[in-house]
Amino acid sequence: MTGTLYGLRILDLSHILAGPFCTMILGDMGAEVIKIEPPGGDGARTYGPFIKDESAYFMSINRNKKSVVVNIKTVIGVNIVKRLSRISDVIVENFRPGTLEKLGLGYEEIRKENPRIIYASISGFGHTGPYKDKPSYDMVVQGTSGLMSITGEPNGQPVRVGISIGDLIAGHHAAIGILGALYYKEKTGLGQRLDYGMLDGMVYLLENAITRYYIEGVVPEPLGTSHPSITPFQAFKTKDNYIILPLGSEKLWLEFCQVIGREDLTKNLLFSNNYQRTLNKHILIPELEKVFQKKTYKEWSNIFEKNGIPYGPINTIKEVVKDQQVISRQMIVEMEHSLVGPYKTVGSPFKLSQTQTGPRMPAPYLGQHTREALSNLLGFDDEYLSELKEKGVVGWKDL
Repeated sequence: MTGTLYGLRILDLSHILAGPFCTMILGDMGAEVIKIEPPGGDGARTYGPFIKDESAYFMSINRNKKSVVVNIKTVIGVNIVKRLSRISDVIVENFRPGTLEKLGLGYEEIRKENPRIIYASISGFGHTGPYKDKPSYDMVVQGTSGLMSITGEPNGQPVRVGISIGDLIAGHHAAIGILGALYYKEKTGLGQRLDYGMLDGMVYLLENAITRYYIEGVVPEPLGTSHPSITPFQAFKTKDNYIILPLGSEKLWLEFCQVIGREDLTKNLLFSNNYQRTLNKHILIPELEKVFQKKTYKEWSNIFEKNGIPYGPINTIKEVVKDQQVISRQMIVEMEHSLVGPYKTVGSPFKLSQTQTGPRMPAPYLGQHTREALSNLLGFDDEYLSELKEKGVVGWKDL
């Protein structure tokens, strides 16, 4: 037995990012994930960069899965998915609302096959509301949610977060929702549907921006690296690089001022507490910027390290993958792919004391497990599988 979800079977009908990220999380925790792909494959397989014609983008979010090619636009393909749903615990899909219903694979149809199924749907705006039929991408929900309006430099143009945060958070949230539904099923025997809208998820993550708007009546704006409610809590330019200074308590503020030789700041009524410092940051921050420019990042980091002041760098990705903490926590791992050989990928953040998590199998090549899965799970023999392949219902790559 490996993983907390050992013995759980996920039928993955999702594509590109949000759904596949969700099922990768579940796969990392030990679930068996059967990824249903169309004859041309998940669209993510067309995204670069490529390693020997295999998409590294696809490989980064589809480990611990079995690729089964089924054309769900055919009657036989729909029936295959229905039969697989009978022996699965969870279905994950992220098609536009109504798409799978038209094919006969919506929740109401699937629950007839398996009343205990957990059916997780991820979409841009959810399956209800005036936007439910609108197409969406990560950047659309970043903008619609207000996230882009508070990201970037003051008075600058709106800035997209550097990763597809809407998709990735959707994957995380959906995984949490699925686990909650599984726990409920364990107690009651009842399956259910999870309807997750990416816009809902992004609004959920706005921390205190909405609260501040309601309390203060002021529309939040981008603040660069600084925090809207805590000061100082931002990056400062040193002689040669940036350093992050997050002082989250009065105790740290007093200790910091002593360490940098500016005890006078603690006696200034404009900076007497966090509220005052935030209110008067336009006066305080320029003073601190002058201080930081007197030494290099290394010099400041040595001083803060010695005195217990929290700090950090702004690493490039090249620096992150070499960081000793990242390496020691096995957040960079090497896997062996049957077509491309060894490659490096990100490990799992879930460190459990009794069960193994993380990469077990590399991302599959297209149709790698079609014959195996349909033979072992549904009893299809080689002759029937070959017939279905010839009709374009199923597929695999002959190596």
